[in-house]
Amino acid sequence: MLCFPNAKINIGLNVISKRSDGYHNIETIFCPIDLSDILEFVLLPGVPAGHYAFTSTGIGIEGPVGNNLCIKAYLLLSRDFDLPAVDIHLHKIIPIGAGIGGGSSDAAFMLKSLNQQFGLNLDDTRLCDYASVLGSDCTFFIKNRPLLGYEKGNRFKEVPLFPESLEIVLVNPGIHISTSEAYSGILPGRPLRPLEELIMLPIEQWRDNIINDFESNIITKYPVIGEIKAKLYAQGAIYVSMSGSGSSVYGLFSGRAPGMVQQYPDFFCWSGPLAIKNS
Repeated sequence: MLCFPNAKINIGLNVISKRSDGYHNIETIFCPIDLSDILEFVLLPGVPAGHYAFTSTGIGIEGPVGNNLCIKAYLLLSRDFDLPAVDIHLHKIIPIGAGIGGGSSDAAFMLKSLNQQFGLNLDDTRLCDYASVLGSDCTFFIKNRPLLGYEKGNRFKEVPLFPESLEIVLVNPGIHISTSEAYSGILPGRPLRPLEELIMLPIEQWRDNIINDFESNIITKYPVIGEIKAKLYAQGAIYVSMSGSGSSVYGLFSGRAPGMVQQYPDFFCWSGPLAIKNS
């Protein structure tokens, strides 16, 4: 089974309040993009059910193999289903710890692919229940279309489709920002106008109205992120933001943005249409 777990960007991110369970209530617009990893698994003949092998190529993945979310997804379903043994291979293209959901997407696509391959007959509601065990962002990738996320980012409302002519340029300077670091210094609070209302504005007005609450503190600590943001605006982007907790920065352009990747030779850079897809 072969699949292509895609990244996402956040359009706006407001930290509303601290929760009693230690998490935060947020509101954000999730939007999938076509930057993707490659994930494949095949059967392991002669190996008992519930066992796995795992290899990876591409961007190096630090830490114990057992911490990989693809493996956690397989083991999670194995608790409730008699899954055959599989050999999993992940080719990592999406930068790690970049605020664009690569690991969460890998986990969600593993759940969806296992469901399809082995006929588990899990609907999206059940898949979301499993995904929520693996991480808040994982739940979004089960749905994998533009959505307003709220509470922990694991409950959703529909949003209008964005113009198909939009092009995205994404730049990652290779700075790994942990969730705890991103939340340090954040003072939660409800914005004057909800993101659900602001996203209805013309895109040209997003710059002055839609913000990422993490951005200010992160840019103070890592000025290069602010420099990338300013450069994208100087190159004609109509809206620029840090995605999630960073460090990736993206710019939205009206129409094609040719030659942009070459403008950032020292960083990971990707461009393509702002994908509207449901995989």
